Amino acid sequence: MAVVRIQNIKPLDGYRLRLTLTDGSVIERDVAALMDGPGFTPILIDPSLFNAVSVEGDTVVWPNGARLSHEELLGGGARPSV
Repeated sequence: MAVVRIQNIKPLDGYRLRLTLTDGSVIERDVAALMDGPGFTPILIDPSLFNAVSVEGDTVVWPNGARLSHEELLGGGARPSV
C-alpha cells in the first residue's frame, strides 16, 4: 500500500490549509493550534507570511523556517473536505 503524502497546499483564511494528497483526496486543517513557538509568531502576526506556505518533501514550510510535519497535519487521519 502506498503512503499518502502532501502533494499541494493552499492557504485559506483563519489559519486554515487546504492539502491535496497524493491519493487525490483534499482535506482542510485548522493549523492555528499547531502554530506554537517563536518560529510561528511572525506568521501569526503577518498574514502575507502565512500565505507564503509551501510543501518541501512531505513537510509544510514557511520562508522563515517554521514547519509542520506530515504527522502533525495528518496524524488524526485524512478526512475529505466537504
